Amino acid sequence: MAVTSASRPAARPRATRLADRLFRFAAAGCASIVLILLAGMLVRTTWSATPAFRQAGIGFITQNDWYPTAGHFGALSLIFGTLLTSVIALVLAVPVAVLIALYVSEVAPSRLGDALGSVIDLLAAVPSVVYGLWGVFVLVPFLTQHVWQPLSRNLSFIPLFSQFSSGRDFATAGLILALMITPIISAICREVFKMVPADERESALALGATRWEMMRLAVLPRSRSGVIAAVMLGFGRAVGETIAVAYLIGGFPNKITGHLFQQGTTIAATIALQFNEAASLPLFKSALIGLGVVLFVITLLINMAARLIIRRGAGRV
Repeated sequence: MAVTSASRPAARPRATRLADRLFRFAAAGCASIVLILLAGMLVRTTWSATPAFRQAGIGFITQNDWYPTAGHFGALSLIFGTLLTSVIALVLAVPVAVLIALYVSEVAPSRLGDALGSVIDLLAAVPSVVYGLWGVFVLVPFLTQHVWQPLSRNLSFIPLFSQFSSGRDFATAGLILALMITPIISAICREVFKMVPADERESALALGATRWEMMRLAVLPRSRSGVIAAVMLGFGRAVGETIAVAYLIGGFPNKITGHLFQQGTTIAATIALQFNEAASLPLFKSALIGLGVVLFVITLLINMAARLIIRRGAGRV
């Protein structure tokens, strides 16, 4: 059968092909700009931190002696405080955020769910300094009197809860971080849950599953990668938080302890609190920039770990 000219696919106009090429180049250029900026930030900050790295060597991240005025730059306690407060925040925030997302997307009526989702999203827009001030004037007095002191008194045989100090400690900083990252994790999980096909929900219910069984068997397994991504995003936010943690953790470097009610500090809080002091001391300033490089690498490793976990999880589905 002969192919007529009317049955042939129409050739795309040259202008359309040119527009596609231009769009592809523009999109690739924008993506390249992000990579170039990240690489430039890493190279420039590492170059500025070279004097401190050269003096401290590997001890910059393995030693616990942060005394900048004496020329000692051991940031291990700062790294420890950063990771400890972030882990506390994740332990407290992730279950609450996932349950909130499940309620809003799967249980609550649509109008109530939309209203609650909007309120939760507003919490993510609150500036960190507001969280910090609220923590200092409201949260610390309340926790000190009604939670931390009784907990330390009654569970002092457990090292985590012994040696209460002042209320401005790792536990309080981790709690305020949990409040800050809960809206972010919940919002992302809510959108991920909504992407699960309705047919799978209806199939589970038609087979006699309860609502909880439907969520456990149909919604959560299909959303595993998205939930992990939300958790890692919240972890990255907690690692880099500055002002609220600086107000509530105590600001004491050189402390590595397993007691949650002891004071300490983090990388970001140390940079914020000590940068003005370092203005006239080049080596001190270089060390603070080096802390920024370490924080950058930590967040990069967190993102790489998230990608690896998501890829392995997708392979099992």
